[in-house]
Amino acid sequence: MIHQLREKDREQLMAFVKEKPAENLFIIGDVEAFGFEEDFQDVWGDFNEEGQYRAVVLRYRENYIVYAPGKFDAASIADIIDQDNRPNKMISGISATVNKLMKHLQRKPAKTRELYYAKCESLQELEVPPVEIEKATVNDVPRLVKLYAQIPEFETRDDQGEGIARNMEEGIARCYYIEQDGEMVSTAMSTAENSMSAMVIGVCTLDGYKKRGYASACMMKLCAELLEEGKYLCLFYDNPDAGTIYKKLGFVDIGKWVMNAY
Repeated sequence: MIHQLREKDREQLMAFVKEKPAENLFIIGDVEAFGFEEDFQDVWGDFNEEGQYRAVVLRYRENYIVYAPGKFDAASIADIIDQDNRPNKMISGISATVNKLMKHLQRKPAKTRELYYAKCESLQELEVPPVEIEKATVNDVPRLVKLYAQIPEFETRDDQGEGIARNMEEGIARCYYIEQDGEMVSTAMSTAENSMSAMVIGVCTLDGYKKRGYASACMMKLCAELLEEGKYLCLFYDNPDAGTIYKKLGFVDIGKWVMNAY
């Protein structure tokens, strides 16, 4: 049984999604930030006959995120998504859940991307080089964007710097970096921080400075601080070499994260 959720449902909803804080990073963050009354966000719950949650669907603008730890009413959730006729929809979530929707959708997504999804609840100490690690401020954002522009696998946008600066100012992002020879050469950043979890992004090292342990050093500094605050960590990756580094730090795979775009 599907119901659209309102403010009165917040406590029960958050108790359900906070059972898996890393898996529900985006749902927790969006509900904490925007609640239930904004026109760009809707939240639905799928309930069993006893009134217990089976699944949650959150729409943030054109983006739908689906979470269900077990059986759920995939057909009814697919109907909700099908009723949205906007051309640029995205359906995201753990692949085992999202893939159950696909056969029920009348209009199928045009593109699919699948990434490894990993979480960390405790950090494994690694030996890292004795190099100074600095915390970035808003003033460092242009240098950070310049570094990202030199990383082939990173996608950059014209407004990227504005978004990073805004997230730092709002307290939902932070960044640590290493500087060598007068330029920023390695970094690790968090984003989408909420009361229980944070996403790690932007882990990179400039060519010429790789294989020195710089990225691991930045990661350890960032992750230790977030874990100290009681936040679960999560990240996406598709590079097996990067996955090896993350697992040495204490990250474990929790499935694949799939993004289906129209």
